[in-house]
Amino acid sequence: MGKKKLQQNVQGFVPTRVLQNTARIMIPFYRAIAFNRKYAQRWSKAVVTTDLDEMVRLLTKVSPKAKGLSIGSNGIGYFVGFPVMNPQLEFSNGTTIIPGTARFTFQTKVHRGIARAVLPFYCKLAMNRDFAMKLSKAVSNRNEKLVRCMVRSLVRTPALISVNMDLEGAGISLTFKYKSTKYIYRNLLFIDQV
Repeated sequence: MGKKKLQQNVQGFVPTRVLQNTARIMIPFYRAIAFNRKYAQRWSKAVVTTDLDEMVRLLTKVSPKAKGLSIGSNGIGYFVGFPVMNPQLEFSNGTTIIPGTARFTFQTKVHRGIARAVLPFYCKLAMNRDFAMKLSKAVSNRNEKLVRCMVRSLVRTPALISVNMDLEGAGISLTFKYKSTKYIYRNLLFIDQV
């Protein structure tokens, strides 16, 4: 499928139920990363070595409802894919260093900081249908100002340097820069081609 065709298919954002389901499944994972150092270290090692079997084991251990979801790693980050109505697309959530700036690096301490920072946002998405619906509509309408305001009201770390909708398809990018690293990380929610 060409880029133009893909963009036509993802002009809207995902339905509220998909957004809320994604958040519900990812919350236990982000909690484990944020509050269990050994778990987070094992996850980082699996990301860097692109050990997808280990990533599946670790994710489903803390979030059994993630069983059967697609997981990917590029050695500098990871993505968990959720099905949507269109079988050629999936809704992805993950965290990665900006491509082209690192190779086979994924820092546990930074990932734990990001997980702690995004938890209130994902909890609000999961528990508050009106909030999730408003966010989905704002992304569909390309209302970056409203999306930025909604995210920043809940993700309050100074390490969050930007909230953008600069992805190829519909999505949100939370960009983090921690003083302890030279790398810039992004936590992403976006529609991707399968």
